Amino acid sequence: MSTTTVQEVRTAADALVAAFAEGRLDDYFGAFAPDATFIFHTTPQRLGSTAEYRALWQQWVEQDGFRILGCTSSAQLIQHFGDAAVFSHDVETRVATNAGEETVHERETIVFTRADDGGWVAVHEHLSARTAA
Repeated sequence: MSTTTVQEVRTAADALVAAFAEGRLDDYFGAFAPDATFIFHTTPQRLGSTAEYRALWQQWVEQDGFRILGCTSSAQLIQHFGDAAVFSHDVETRVATNAGEETVHERETIVFTRADDGGWVAVHEHLSARTAA
C-alpha cells in the first residue's frame, strides 16, 4: 500500500470529520459524492443520496434542534484497494437537541473512491453503535 495514498485518504477523512465536528455542513456534505449511500443505526432505511441525507439532517434540526458540539476520532484504520479505500474509526460525538446534550459513542466506516480530479471522495458511510470504553 502506497504511503502517499494512505496520507491522501487520511487527509480527506480528517477534513470530512473536522467539517462534521465544526458544523461546516457545506464542507461536510461536499466531501460525499452526490450518489453516496448512508446506513445509520438510528435510521430505519438506507439513505440513497447525499441530498437525501442532507434533507434528513435538516429535519433533525427543525424537529429536534439538533446540532453537533464536537467529534473525536480514534482507532483509525485505512485500507487501500486500487481506486477505493476503506476508512474505519471510533467516534465520540457530542450533540445537542431540545432534550439537552449527550455524548454518543459509535463506530464508523467510510468508503472513499478516487475522484476524477485525483482526490478522494466519500461514496458510502456506515455508522453503528459502540459501547463506551
